[in-house]
Amino acid sequence: MHNKSTPTCRTRIGSLLAGLGLLAAACGVTALAADTGWGGKARPPQYKESIFPPWQHGANNPALDKGLEFTVPEINDLPDFHGDPMTSKLNIFVAGNYYFAMAPLVAAFEKEHPALKGHIYYETLPPGILLKQMAHGGTITVGNMTWTVKPDVYAAGLKKIKAGIAKGELVAPAIPYVTNDLTIMIPKDNPAHIASLTDLGKPGVKLSMPNPAWEGVSRQIESSLVKAGGKKLEQTVYEAKVKDGQTILTHIHHRQTPLFLMQGLADAGVTWKSEAIFQEQVGHPIGHVDIPAADNTTAIYGVAVVKGAAHPEAGKEWAEFLRTPAALTIFEKYGFKPYMDKAS
Repeated sequence: MHNKSTPTCRTRIGSLLAGLGLLAAACGVTALAADTGWGGKARPPQYKESIFPPWQHGANNPALDKGLEFTVPEINDLPDFHGDPMTSKLNIFVAGNYYFAMAPLVAAFEKEHPALKGHIYYETLPPGILLKQMAHGGTITVGNMTWTVKPDVYAAGLKKIKAGIAKGELVAPAIPYVTNDLTIMIPKDNPAHIASLTDLGKPGVKLSMPNPAWEGVSRQIESSLVKAGGKKLEQTVYEAKVKDGQTILTHIHHRQTPLFLMQGLADAGVTWKSEAIFQEQVGHPIGHVDIPAADNTTAIYGVAVVKGAAHPEAGKEWAEFLRTPAALTIFEKYGFKPYMDKAS
């Protein structure tokens, strides 16, 4: 008995496989041999680790005892979860569009509340996803890990905060603290020569845009697109280009757009101006194109304590802290503006 196939046997097997391939093709089925996962191309990673989150060199982790440091960019990476939920005395759910400001904000808050130092946990997922986590009792699964954290305080757009209070999910008052404007984020060299929102509708311009399914900012962006180029521009960006693959809808908008730009997958994407400013400050090859006030949309950020919070007093202290001079000074570094009540 031979361990190796004879030439005749190999020929017969080859003929059989070829026949199966022809049969699959005739039936409209792709042969399994052609399905190699990534189009038959495999190559070693050719990226710079520095462009992948988590950014800020660990400053966004407020835990004091970090134990074993094990982070592999793009592979083992949880950039929107910060701190130690097992020892936390304040749990913050905050819309991810100012994740970069949280490290200095937490540090400033801890100076005023030293008993909470090292005991703050926060998440910076999109606001709609945070609400879904809250609806599941604070339980979330990422990869193979499941854990439960019930927030003490929730921060997002002011309208969403007021809606949460009306539904009984949050506790009044709704506290507004800063505002933010939209911008067009681009690669630093601006290869598509983007100069305005109307340029986003041009054929061949690849876009990275927030997903309307869970990104509240998409509504403000749609409004600005209509202001700049009418309903046709909004439909081109969010419908026609989505269908033909020229618009990528993100899952974690505030992190994915700069990544897609740096990877050459997109030529532009509309984000909050603060996000572009942060990318420029950390030295990434990112720039931005200002949107005129007539076409822009301003967001008002608000915060409220969560109903049934385990640490309501700490949540209230964080909410009130966000509109103090110490907090507003940090926000202003990234282009945010203090909220000014028009009635006052």
